Amino acid sequence: MAFSSRSFWNRAFWLLLLAAKVVIHISAVNSEISDTLLLTRSNDPVRQSNIEGNWHMQDCKDCKNRQENSYKTNRSSEKVDSSQGEAIDITVTYMDNSGNFKSHKVKSSDLSSSWVWENSAGNPTQQKGEEGLYQLRVNKLQENDRSSTDHDKLPCPIKLKRQRLRQKRKELRVAELVHMSKETELEMEAAAIERTKKFNHIVKGKYSIWRKEYQPTFTDSTLKLMKDQIIMAKVYASIARSLNKLDLYSSLMKHIKASQLMTEEATSDADLHSGALEQAKEMSNALNQAKGVLYDCDIIARRLQAMVQSTEDNIIGVKKQSTFLIQHAAKTMPKPLHCLSLQLATDYFLDNYASKGLVNSPKLTDASLYHYAIFSDNVLATSVVVNSTVVHAKEPEKHVFHIVTDKLNFAAMRMWFIAYPPSPATVHVENIDEFSWLNSSYCSVLRQLESAKIKEYYFNAQHASSLSAGNENLKYRNPKYLSMLNHLRFYMPEVYPKLDKILFLDDDIVVQKDLTPLWSIDLKGMVNGAVETCKESFHRFDTYLNFSNPKISENFDPQACGWAFGMNIFDLKQWKKRNITGIYHYWQDLNEDRKLWKLGTLPPGLITFYNLTYPLERSWHVLGLGYDPAVNPKDIINAAVVHYNGNYKPWLDLAIAKYKQYWSNFVPFDNPYIQRCYVDQ
Repeated sequence: MAFSSRSFWNRAFWLLLLAAKVVIHISAVNSEISDTLLLTRSNDPVRQSNIEGNWHMQDCKDCKNRQENSYKTNRSSEKVDSSQGEAIDITVTYMDNSGNFKSHKVKSSDLSSSWVWENSAGNPTQQKGEEGLYQLRVNKLQENDRSSTDHDKLPCPIKLKRQRLRQKRKELRVAELVHMSKETELEMEAAAIERTKKFNHIVKGKYSIWRKEYQPTFTDSTLKLMKDQIIMAKVYASIARSLNKLDLYSSLMKHIKASQLMTEEATSDADLHSGALEQAKEMSNALNQAKGVLYDCDIIARRLQAMVQSTEDNIIGVKKQSTFLIQHAAKTMPKPLHCLSLQLATDYFLDNYASKGLVNSPKLTDASLYHYAIFSDNVLATSVVVNSTVVHAKEPEKHVFHIVTDKLNFAAMRMWFIAYPPSPATVHVENIDEFSWLNSSYCSVLRQLESAKIKEYYFNAQHASSLSAGNENLKYRNPKYLSMLNHLRFYMPEVYPKLDKILFLDDDIVVQKDLTPLWSIDLKGMVNGAVETCKESFHRFDTYLNFSNPKISENFDPQACGWAFGMNIFDLKQWKKRNITGIYHYWQDLNEDRKLWKLGTLPPGLITFYNLTYPLERSWHVLGLGYDPAVNPKDIINAAVVHYNGNYKPWLDLAIAKYKQYWSNFVPFDNPYIQRCYVDQ
């Protein structure tokens, strides 16, 4: 029994082993058959991707991504046609596990309806059964052994469909354009023009944003590397010196000087010396050597921090120096303008105009005419104001210009308007030093300007306002604040006692329109008509006045809107009625120690005309051409008056180039005096 049992189990074991080999062999054959026949199921995403990836090789060579569901046929059409005769032998070759090639024959009649034939024309048919979609690629061996090698190149149905849709849309569009009315066409054209106006074609920082190959490449990489090396070399040199490693210190300083010589005037790699790259390599070796000896993270961090602090201090000093130099350039009379004044004054006295006296025209006191007040010591700037006003005046014969200058420029100013009068307008030039009523006993600001404190404020280098002490308000130290021409605007009734209204103009403005409508504006009982300058939180009273002082905070609103001096229409009747000059004197006396506001005429003007200023339309007066390069061009074109307030006056080299033409249009460059003094256009 034991022997029989052992024999039984041995037989069972060998039967199981044989069955396993048969199963493995059959599965291997089936695997090879399926691989060769490319049998796949549609519900398997991996196999489905293989189907999609192989369609174009058999049917449409121009289509790369073809969807299988675009081809649907009936199941009956996928079977082998009866006209083909009896069953076809299908030979399948494969490689077994040992690497030997073997063949296997399959009868077509044994295949189920789930299989798909690929015909000789290369057009597959598909069948989507209950379990999914299958594809079969076979080699059909027929009795005539006929092979098909040439396949018709048929276009992709999806591509054809797209072409038909595009053609249809094109035909519809053509039909719409043909039947479009003229009014609709004009509306479309106007809309297109508006869209182009709003399009911002400026791309900051790049030449092109459309293609990467057109983007600018960095051309200063070597230069940046060398500058970084210089910084690190300075750090290591300072550490080497502190540790008394003099040889390493000398080597680093030698490389620093060599690198500085090659980079001091360079702005890009193209400007570098031909040996710059070699010097960068030598510096790199020196830095590696220093790093191996001196590297300490904490020490290097402290040295770099000290260098940053030192650099910041240098930048602050440079900014202060730049501000000082700009202020100096702004307050200095250019050589051509100085020459012009000298030439005019010389001819004034040589031609004996001084003995002829001033002509008193009845127009000077005629209140029915349009009167202007200009206080300036700049002959050319004053002539631009007068010429631009007369050119745009509808009735220039009714315009009278009252010009007040100082004793130094009186002869030149008068000679200019004698030689070149802006006919038919009237010009009257006066000397401020001949105003007997303007004295220190009556005028508080004149008394202050003559005081020792003001002289110390301007001329003592150790004063808190000096450059060396680091005061930020250097602009208030401009000597123009010492001139009474700057403060004469607060004495209009005293200067022109017989006039009812007068338009005040600064000498750094240009008139672009007729200004006569300003005299007909109802000021609603106010004294001053001016354009307001406040925008959001800018240019309000707290910008100009010291509201920490109770005398200011108790009398004025810090959010009150500021306004501009430069083009102001004054009602002199209301001025006298409200005693504006007395108000001005009161506050000037309180500000003798300059604790209420800094120097200048706008802060006392804001105080003096507080709640007495009528806001004019902004287009009357556009400011900023003397400091702001971003003034809206439309505002400039539409403005009646443009104002070059700021340091960049149009007669200086500091002028903003794009604004200078508005001023130079009214400069007579063919004038012999101007040509003699080489005043460039």
